[in-house]
Parts: sequence; structure tokens; C-alpha cells
Amino acid sequence: MEPNTSFPIKQWAEDDKPREKLMLKGKQVLSDAELLAILIGSGSRNESAVDLSKRIIGSVANLKALGRMTLQQLMEFKGIGEAKAITILAAMELGRRRGSEEEVDLKKITSSKAVFDIMHPIIGELVHEEFWVLYLNNSNKVIYKSQLSKGGITGTVVDVRIVFKTAFEQNAVGIILCHNHPSGILKASEADKQITQKIKDAGKTLDINVLDHLIITNNDYLSFADEGIL
Repeated sequence: MEPNTSFPIKQWAEDDKPREKLMLKGKQVLSDAELLAILIGSGSRNESAVDLSKRIIGSVANLKALGRMTLQQLMEFKGIGEAKAITILAAMELGRRRGSEEEVDLKKITSSKAVFDIMHPIIGELVHEEFWVLYLNNSNKVIYKSQLSKGGITGTVVDVRIVFKTAFEQNAVGIILCHNHPSGILKASEADKQITQKIKDAGKTLDINVLDHLIITNNDYLSFADEGIL
């Protein structure tokens, strides 16, 4: 009998390890078996997680068939216990739900009023101040919104580095700043103007445009762009 030549994943070259391969080359380059191996996590003494995954996938017609398998059917594979079977079922169900979802209709910003309509339900009636950033793609559609800081009645602290770190992560080309005034006073303070200019200057260097800054109250707003103070 020939000696077993299967090696645990931890002994493989970096490029051959599914997790490392995903980090180095991206998820698209992984085979179905490698993706399944990441879910499984580990194989056995005589079979790597990838070999086990190949055996599972080889026993079904396609991934849809795998997704129709029951907990008990998955546990019939040697090396697949209850925990691993549940992980596979959960991943298959997420994939099914993702495929059945309709594409999200991103909100397009055509005016300062459009920004107000998005942000007023979030910060308009708060009794403390919050600073938010809307991140836009090159079609001026909102791809992400994030609370940058949360403070007291009179102000918040704004970290410019986080603004642009998130912009790069979201591949945004433009941003809109928003914060509320619990006092109801629709007037930009010197501090508001200074932080806006600071973010705008940083954006110019990084080629990310600051399109507006809105101050929002319970029932109204002030737009820096509309007022010509951006």
C-alpha cells in the first residue's frame, strides 16, 4: 500500500492555502472546493479540508444541488460533523437569499433637499449632536453613509483621517457632510466652517470632492453649497 500523501493545509505553500489565496489574489480565483474548504475550516488526519470539499462537491451535480442538501445528508460525509454541516447550510442559505434580492435602488443626490430627506429622519430630532458623512459614486448616488462622531448638545469631534479612510474603502469619489443642531439654530459656526474647509482641502489632495455640508434641525436645514460658503 502506498503511503498517504495528503498534507494538512497548514503545511501547504502560502499560495495553496485557501484563506491566504483569497487575501492575496481575491475571492474570484478560488475554486468551489477551496471556498467550501474555508467554511469547513479543517479536514482530518488523512484528508485536507480542500480534499474533503472536493469529495463533497464531486458527489453533487452543482452548487444548487449542494444547497438543497439537508443537515443529515451533509453529516453522512466522513469528516463533516454537525457544526460544519450547519456552517455549510447557513452559507448556502445566504447565497440563496442574496440571489433572490432585488438590486438596491441607490439614492441619487440632485439637490440639498435630497440630502435633507435622507438625513432628517436620522439626525433631525436628536437632542445631541451627530456628524455624518454621505459617500457618493461618480453618478452622485449614495453608496454608503456613516456616523463619524457623536457628541453633546453643543458639538462633536471630527477626525478627518477617518472620513477619507472610509471614502477609499467605499471607492467614493465625492462626499457630503451633515450634522445637526439640536438648538434649532440654522447658522454655521466658525468651527463648522473651519472643519468643512479642512476636509475640503484634504479632499482636493486626494481627488475626493466635498460637495456640500448640511446643518439639519428639527424642521429645516442650511446648505453650505446653496449659501455659497463651501
